[in-house]
Amino acid sequence: MNILVVGSGGREYSIGRALRADENVDKLYFAPGNGATDELGENISISDWKELADFAEANSIDLTIVGPEAPLVDGIVDIFKERGLTIFGPSAAAAQLEGSKIFMKNFLAKYNIPTARYIETDSIEEASKFIDTLSEPVVVKADGLCAGKGVIIAPSKEEAKKSAEEMLSGEAFGEAGKRIVVEEYLDGYELSVFAVCDGKDYVILPAAQDHKRLLDGDKGPNTGGMGAYAPTPLVNDEIYKKLEDRVVKPTLEGMEKEGMPFTGVLFMGVMVVDGEPLILEYNVRFGDPECEELMPLMKTPATELFYKAATGRLSEADIEFYDRYAVGVVMASKNYPYKSSEPAEIIVDEIHHEDLAQNSYIAYAGVSRGDDGKLYATGGRVLVCVGFGDSIKEARDRAYMLVGQVHFAGKQCRTDIAYQALSEES
Repeated sequence: MNILVVGSGGREYSIGRALRADENVDKLYFAPGNGATDELGENISISDWKELADFAEANSIDLTIVGPEAPLVDGIVDIFKERGLTIFGPSAAAAQLEGSKIFMKNFLAKYNIPTARYIETDSIEEASKFIDTLSEPVVVKADGLCAGKGVIIAPSKEEAKKSAEEMLSGEAFGEAGKRIVVEEYLDGYELSVFAVCDGKDYVILPAAQDHKRLLDGDKGPNTGGMGAYAPTPLVNDEIYKKLEDRVVKPTLEGMEKEGMPFTGVLFMGVMVVDGEPLILEYNVRFGDPECEELMPLMKTPATELFYKAATGRLSEADIEFYDRYAVGVVMASKNYPYKSSEPAEIIVDEIHHEDLAQNSYIAYAGVSRGDDGKLYATGGRVLVCVGFGDSIKEARDRAYMLVGQVHFAGKQCRTDIAYQALSEES
């Protein structure tokens, strides 16, 4: 098979790595890819979706896999399908589950899918009135895509009103914040659960836990994610069953009723409160950095999952995962997430420890290839060091051993990834 992966981050690198190990894959392309994906396949610098569809036709691409949310919301799947091309991901209509928080919340309410109490509004007066009915803290969300930064957890009602006003005025997130969702804060523990769907059938992947805050102990600003691990012991069979019956099934049935069958990855941001899973948000693609841990845990060839989901044949697939754990630690640039940093050469020490070499890998993200052929850190989240093990502790230890082998000026990372799971283990 010839496969095209759309995107440029660690998520796309890890998908590409899984495909590269798949004997069913002949040629692998990335659009646009990053400075390290050229080691897995060929990078293509085409950003117009119609031109990319032309490329897919001309190069006999059997399957296109879309990594990030923006192309999905932009309608890349519709363009490819109009040409008769096989592509993994939801239509633009179905991608509203991520593209519009208002659409998503109203969908949850319509199909009785458990979520936090909320209102949607473009009125600061209405927002303020609802905020006064809530306990502190208060959650304020911009309706549109904000690169993972459109959610504010305001510690006080006054700050919630200020955040709402900044969004609605366009000051905070431009057009994306001209309508907002205000909702009650849910106090529990957060999970990332992914269901790969083909419109009717689905496969639920092992649950992961992301670490959004910049600093140890979940302090500092929210980021795109500073690390993750999977599977998490914080999910038991009962929670999986509740998610399946109360969330995944009614979502697929509801989307079909709405005339927009859901194909692709349904990413459920879940808050578990007193043993009950509630939906914080939906995304319509793999999480990053969760994908970097989940892909290597998949025992079944990656093409089996992606191709059968894209062609409506998931019921024929037998998807298996290794009975192991993966922990990923994000290494970010010096000024992340506040501003861009100067490019810095990445040096990776040769790994002499055979155990580490066989049980870890680096997923490259914000990197570029210099004219000198060297790899440079040029993005906010530069790479993810992933370790595997028969326990979370073993996987965590290997991930941090790998972190110690990677060097670039100004590197930063958290030192406590998977701490919640490790406290459960001990």
